[in-house]
Amino acid sequence: MCEFPAARRAACWLLGFICLAQAASAQTWNDSLSRAIIERAVLRRAQQLADTGLVDYRATAHGYVNFLAQLGEGFPTPPKLLKADELELEVYWHAPNQSKQRIIGRRDTLLLPTDIAYHRDHLGIVQNNFPNLIRVGEGDEVRDVPHPVSPVGQALYDFAVSDSFSIGAASQRIRVYEIKVRPKDDRQPRVVGALYIDPASAQIVRMNLSFTRAAFLDDALEELSIVLENRLVAGKYWLPSRQEIEIKRNGQYLDYPVRGIIRGRWEIGDYRFNLNLAPTVFVGPEIVQAPPEVLKQYPWTGKILDSLPPDVRAVTDPEIKRVQDEARQLVRARALERAQGARVSVRNASDFVRFDRVEGLALGGGVAKQFGFGISANGRARYGIDDQTVKGAVTLSRASANGVTVRVYGTRDFRDVGDVAERSTAINSLAAQEFGSDYTDLYLVWGAGASVDFPAVKAFNPRFTASYEWQSPLGVNATPVTGTFAPTVPVNDYHAMRYSFELNRAPALWFWGTELTVRAEFRGTFPYFEKSPAQANQDLWTLRGALVANLERPFGDYRLVTATIASGATAPQLHGALFPAAELVYFGGPISAPGYDYHSLVTRSGFAEHIEFRIPAPFIPFSLGRFGRVPARGSFAPFAHVVGASAYTRFTCVPPASSVVAIEPLGETRFACNQGTSGLYPSFGAAYLTPFDLLRFEVARGTARGGRWTFSVDISREFWSIL
Repeated sequence: MCEFPAARRAACWLLGFICLAQAASAQTWNDSLSRAIIERAVLRRAQQLADTGLVDYRATAHGYVNFLAQLGEGFPTPPKLLKADELELEVYWHAPNQSKQRIIGRRDTLLLPTDIAYHRDHLGIVQNNFPNLIRVGEGDEVRDVPHPVSPVGQALYDFAVSDSFSIGAASQRIRVYEIKVRPKDDRQPRVVGALYIDPASAQIVRMNLSFTRAAFLDDALEELSIVLENRLVAGKYWLPSRQEIEIKRNGQYLDYPVRGIIRGRWEIGDYRFNLNLAPTVFVGPEIVQAPPEVLKQYPWTGKILDSLPPDVRAVTDPEIKRVQDEARQLVRARALERAQGARVSVRNASDFVRFDRVEGLALGGGVAKQFGFGISANGRARYGIDDQTVKGAVTLSRASANGVTVRVYGTRDFRDVGDVAERSTAINSLAAQEFGSDYTDLYLVWGAGASVDFPAVKAFNPRFTASYEWQSPLGVNATPVTGTFAPTVPVNDYHAMRYSFELNRAPALWFWGTELTVRAEFRGTFPYFEKSPAQANQDLWTLRGALVANLERPFGDYRLVTATIASGATAPQLHGALFPAAELVYFGGPISAPGYDYHSLVTRSGFAEHIEFRIPAPFIPFSLGRFGRVPARGSFAPFAHVVGASAYTRFTCVPPASSVVAIEPLGETRFACNQGTSGLYPSFGAAYLTPFDLLRFEVARGTARGGRWTFSVDISREFWSIL
């Protein structure tokens, strides 16, 4: 009892309320309330709505089935939409469990060549919240997994009331319980997720389901997540309303990750009840398609891409992501993961073969092994024919179910001084070998370190890295077929501790329908021993920040594209010492400064802004056989670009690479020539992008001192990670 003055009585009530709230929020598995709700729901499913007077119904379903691909180690870029199908269905149901779906409208848009074929049930909806044994992909992906709300499921799963809340509006507003579901044995084929049940009617209002690893019959499957949402129709029937499915499949046979994603989204409505449907309606397969001439006659409005859900290019739909997060929290991570044997490991095609002015022709490869429990290891090596040295790295990583990944590594490899790549590695190898045009400025790094990747915070993925390194310059060793290579960057030769914090935001929707991509880094380099007496300065340490952001906004068939680069470096204890060349800011090339020579603008701080407007342009169509047809439209993209830089110099005029060259505090070199002044360096140009945005042909003209006409051709940047 709390018999105290008013203030103390209020405090007592507050304390009691907090205790009750904590008790209510505690998740207790298989308590009496959870079991009672599930038992009633099982009985309700067994009745199949027989006591409601619902004999049959007819409805319509409108949906999209999209096929996407995601590429690259760690999947740094979002899924690329390859094919979009829009479908219209007639849906029929008859008590107790007869179901029929007929596709009466279907159209597709091919955005990249593919011969993807879907399982039949991917083209329809789920009726009755799945039968007692769940199948997905016509039994090829998941087969005969016990339903948690079934007589056998009660004994195979744990249940816990997690929350309760109200849904609906006005007279149809009801209170539902959220019940978490996990398998008693997570090594068996089971579901994981949450059920939302109306306690008054014991009806399932919503299901968020994922599956244990053992449930997947296809070894390539990574994740399979399903959201089934019902609504109260005519005030008494809980029937399908909205459904989503996402299937992730890893198609790699090497260590280079190639992920295929199928996303289905459906809206169901226009219900009509007790129509006395003929038994012949339900003869044959559950999902059938009308003849082609009927499909062609369906009255579509607008274009399929105009009506696609706006977040179709998001890395993961928020609803699906929540299902996946809940699954990882409810079961041990090893029940959802897949151990793999050792296999060939490459990050991209250029790990096998490449060419640059330092190595000449370089051949490489690697091996990777996943041990289970989130632990994996890989090692890669590369040998340069002209520099006759071996480069490579060894990495051991541990990924936790909470999203934290820890890596330790050792490396002897090259690093580029630029904040952005100016060319794809494949095109650069060809240009360097044939024409002496190498758009890389490399230096050698011996090092060991560790990094930690943290769970995403408001769409940003943080990473912290700490390493001990020995940085040293490189020289030109290769000879091109024609032309002459420019000298390499004269970086400082020293040992250092290097700390960096990175934030990455994969392309995803932002304000006003824009799609934003961000990569930011802040790092500090602290040398403690410098090999060259001419550069000896034990106190020299540098801080550097860089931001790269891309923003896109579609306007029907048109698209506005912007790109921003902002970088700066400082050395608070410089005291007249030479500024390390590896920490400077480099502009010049098709990405950072079109119309200016590669890395011809070298500065302590600067920015670049690019704006282009893509307009549909004609192209000659042709057939790709079973992979579809190349459309008759590319894109024309006029653009404007500007670089803002403090005083700078260009390395194109420095002595041969054998000379010791370093950048002084004011942006001058020991061999000063062609020095620039602070200011703006604009350029203008236009590009033509082929269908599927596969190739980009670009011409630009720099209008400030040092500017000239430039021409470039490359593969779309979305594919650079695989080249």
